[in-house]
Amino acid sequence: MKRPIALLFLLFPGLACASCPDWTAAKAARETLALQQRLADWDQAYHRDGRSPIADELYDQARQTLQHWQQCFALAPATGADPLRAAAGPIAHPVAQTGLDKLAEEKAVAAWIAGREDLWIQPKVDGVAVTLVYRRGRLQQAISRGDGRRGQDWTAHARQIPTIPQALSEPLDAVFQGELYWRREQHRQVRDGGAAARATVAGLLNRNALEAEEAAGIGLFLWDWPDGPAQMTERLAQLKALGFADSAAFTQPIASVAEAAHWRDRWYREPLPFATDGVVLRQGRRPDGERWIAAPPSWAAAWKYPPNQALARVRNVQFNIGRSGRITPILQLDPVQLDGRQLRRVSLGSLQRWQQLDIRPGDQVAVDLAGYSVPRLAEVLWRSSEREVLEVPDAASYHALSCLRPTPGCESQFHARLAWLGSRDALALSGIGPGTWQQLLDAGAVHSLLDWMNLQPAQLQAMPGFGEARTANLLRQTEIARQRSFRQWLRALGAPPAALPGANNWQQLADRSAGDWQRSHAVGVKQARQLEAFFSHPELQLLAQTLQAQGVDGFSEDRAPGRAAQ
Repeated sequence: MKRPIALLFLLFPGLACASCPDWTAAKAARETLALQQRLADWDQAYHRDGRSPIADELYDQARQTLQHWQQCFALAPATGADPLRAAAGPIAHPVAQTGLDKLAEEKAVAAWIAGREDLWIQPKVDGVAVTLVYRRGRLQQAISRGDGRRGQDWTAHARQIPTIPQALSEPLDAVFQGELYWRREQHRQVRDGGAAARATVAGLLNRNALEAEEAAGIGLFLWDWPDGPAQMTERLAQLKALGFADSAAFTQPIASVAEAAHWRDRWYREPLPFATDGVVLRQGRRPDGERWIAAPPSWAAAWKYPPNQALARVRNVQFNIGRSGRITPILQLDPVQLDGRQLRRVSLGSLQRWQQLDIRPGDQVAVDLAGYSVPRLAEVLWRSSEREVLEVPDAASYHALSCLRPTPGCESQFHARLAWLGSRDALALSGIGPGTWQQLLDAGAVHSLLDWMNLQPAQLQAMPGFGEARTANLLRQTEIARQRSFRQWLRALGAPPAALPGANNWQQLADRSAGDWQRSHAVGVKQARQLEAFFSHPELQLLAQTLQAQGVDGFSEDRAPGRAAQ
C-alpha cells in the first residue's frame, strides 16, 4: 500500500516535536483547508487517474504536516478525509488489502521486533497492489487495491500480462495479493532511485487497452497468500511450485534488527529486477484471510529507505548580493532532516529563477541533495494562502563596480567584497573570515575596503569580540597584506582577469584607454571597456592612493612614459 490511512510511526520523528506555526486561528483554518484540498487532488490523481504528481515520501510528509497543524490548532479532520476515498471501485476484494504502517527508524524496528517470533523480510516492491483470484486453478479475476475493500476490475489487463499465470499447476481455489511492477534490468535503488517505475505501471493499468510490448514490461511479485498454508516455509515452497519463484527468493528469515538492516541495505544496493522503496517485515503466522481488514495490521510493517527529498516550509527569502553584483536568492527553511543532515537554507542560484517561481514565506517546497550533498530546491509543492510582500533588490543597481562602500542597500555586496579580499584566492589572510569582517562592519570601523589597514590596537580591543589574540592576529595579517604582490592586490580589489598577466604598476594600467587595452591585450570591445571603467573609477583610484601610502608594491607614482607604457 502506497498511501496508508494511519501512520503509527512517523516517517520523520522530529515532526512530532516541531513547533507550531505562528498563525492566527483564521490563517490556520485557511492554510489547513488549502493543504486538505491539495491532498485530495493528489489522492484523486493517484487512485482514480493512475497518475503520481508527487513522490510517495513527500505525500507522506504532507499528510503528516496536515495532522501536525490539526493538532496545533485543535482542528478536527475534514469530513470524508479518507485519502483512499477516490480509489474505491465496484469490485469487492475477497480478502481485504491491509496496507502497512511505516517504521521510521531502527529504534522503531527494534521495538516492533521485540517479543515477536517467526519473522521474515521482503523487499517493498515499488509498484501497484493487486488481488488475483483463481478458481480451480484458472485466473478468474484481477482487482486493483482501491480502498482496500473494493477496487477496479483489471482482469482484462491481467490476461495480457505474461508474468501473471492464466492457469496454475494445480486446480486450486486461491486468492493472492501482490505487486505489479515495471520490470527493470539490473536496477540498483541506491543509484537509480524510483526511476518513475511505479508511475509507469500505474499509468499503463489505467489505460483502456495494453499493447503486447507494454504488457510484457509488467512483472508480478506476490507478497502474500492470505489463505495459504499457515507456516511461512510451506507457503513459500508451494508458491514456488505454483510458479511464483520470486516470492521464495525474496522472502528471507530474520531474528534481529541487525539481520533486518543487513537485508535492507543489501536490497538497497544490489541489482534487482524492480524498484523498491524499503523492506517489509512480516510474522510468518497471521490470522486467516477472512479476519483481515483494510487497515494496517499488527503482523506486518514497512521500514522504508531514507527519503531522497524532504518537505520544508519557507520561513523567509534572503537576497544575497555577491561581490560582482550577482543576486542570489536564499530560501530560509524550517529545519528538516535529510540523509543525516539538518537543512536550514537552500540557494535558488539566480534572481531570474526566483522570479519564475515566485516563492514567498509560508510556501512549502521539496528539497533534495545534489552532488557532494549540496542542498537543492526540487519543486514548489504548494503555496501559502497569503503572499507576503518582499523587498527585492533591483538587479540594475548592482554590478562589478557597485557598492565599493557600505552605503544603504550595499551591505551584502560590500561584505562579499571584504570576504573575497581576505580569502585564499586573493590576499590569503589567515584567521580573518566573513565573521570577522561582519564584526568590524557592525562596530562601524570600516567605511571603505581598506579602512581595516589603519586600525590601531586600542580601537580593536574596544570592539566586541576582539581580545588580545584576535587583535594581534588582525594586525599581523595587515602587515602580511602590505607584503602581498601587486597582482594579488589587483585580484583582491576585483580587477578583471585580463588585467593580471604582466601587470606590475597601477598607474600604467590606469593610463590605458579602452583602445589601448584592445591593442595591447587583444581583448574584445566589452572587456576593454570593463578594464577602462575599473581603473578609472574614482573609488578605486582612492584605494590605489591608500595602498601607495601603505607602501604596497606596484602602487607608486613611478611609471614609464606614454599613456600605454609597459
